Amino acid sequence: MTATDTVSKKATAPFHGFGTLAIHAGQAPDPHTGAVIPALSLSTTYKQSAVGVHQGYDYSRSGNPNRADFETAIAALEKAKYGLAFSSGSATTATVVSMLPVGSHIVSVNDVYGGTYRYFTKVATTHGVKTTFADLADPEALRSVLQDNTRLVWVETPTNPTLRLVDIEAVARIAHDHGALLVVDNTFLSPYFQNPLTLGADIVVHSCTKYINGHSDVVMGAALTNDDQIYDKLKFLQNSIGAVPAPFDCFMAHRGLKTLHLRMRQHEENAQAVAEYLQASSYVESVIYPGLPSHPQYNLAQRQQRGYGGMVTFRIRGDLQTADAFLQHVRLFTLAESLGGVESLCELPASMTHGSVSPEDRAALGITDNLIRLSVGIEDTKDLIQDLDQALTKAVDSPSVIE
Repeated sequence: MTATDTVSKKATAPFHGFGTLAIHAGQAPDPHTGAVIPALSLSTTYKQSAVGVHQGYDYSRSGNPNRADFETAIAALEKAKYGLAFSSGSATTATVVSMLPVGSHIVSVNDVYGGTYRYFTKVATTHGVKTTFADLADPEALRSVLQDNTRLVWVETPTNPTLRLVDIEAVARIAHDHGALLVVDNTFLSPYFQNPLTLGADIVVHSCTKYINGHSDVVMGAALTNDDQIYDKLKFLQNSIGAVPAPFDCFMAHRGLKTLHLRMRQHEENAQAVAEYLQASSYVESVIYPGLPSHPQYNLAQRQQRGYGGMVTFRIRGDLQTADAFLQHVRLFTLAESLGGVESLCELPASMTHGSVSPEDRAALGITDNLIRLSVGIEDTKDLIQDLDQALTKAVDSPSVIE
């Protein structure tokens, strides 16, 4: 039996509840020591009893017990047959795109993570792969940008940072009618709130650095699929390109995954309260959160998702100076890139995470200088709201005064 066979079998373990899967999938007591938590396996190579005869592992780039355990666990939560881990979310993107023949065309949702935009526009083009960015809030808009050589449709939902939603089922039907694959980046919601494979996606990707690990101390990515041929291609590329995570990172991400259901509940509870507070504030121009009835796609969120997540975006009443003052005044929210950790973060997308997006495209997407993105953590709700309140008051009333 190979490591691949082991992963596939474990992923179909007969557990049903999300929390039960999160804790038990990909984990069994060590048969030799009885240890409840699998040991960290740092070996780069494995003994063979004869040429080509081994116990599922031969070289750690090709497979590692900690990586296999993590891949099994995240596959179970995403309702996937197969899971593949990578050294980062960006490495996951690059590997997926590497499946495409030279001269292929990608359609991507226009409001996409800045790193993905950078890869599509600066790297994929050097390999003969071109990308068209489109507003897919109306799924029918996809038809007008499909080309004869379109092989992949790339979607984030909610998008980053303006939290637009894309109807996965509708886009999947159109993509498949054209013979293209649908990839959904599910980083913002995690498997707890959304399972794109059950809605028609062919591949789901995650930056596991975010909610999957959840503690801001691991950089990793993952791709999930139910398709045997897609898995075989990605597995080959995972080994051939070699952008694989270290065993310790897999160990840590797997540990974080075990509390995903508990963390996501609190992220959402806090985010909902923060969004409602901001919506009522005279210092705020507008609030974007799928859990607010004011969100233009609120009904889609209720139909497609099981919750609304921990990301809130808002426009402060003012300009770049006002936004910067707010970001300087917060005390519990930390000014930093990334998201999905237990601690609350805030950032200015126009200058930080989406700085690689052209000014013209940022303007078209509504990524203005006063647009602030919050990754709402799992601290006490009232403390977060008090922090936002004092920072907003100081920023809008006296933006030039920084403590």
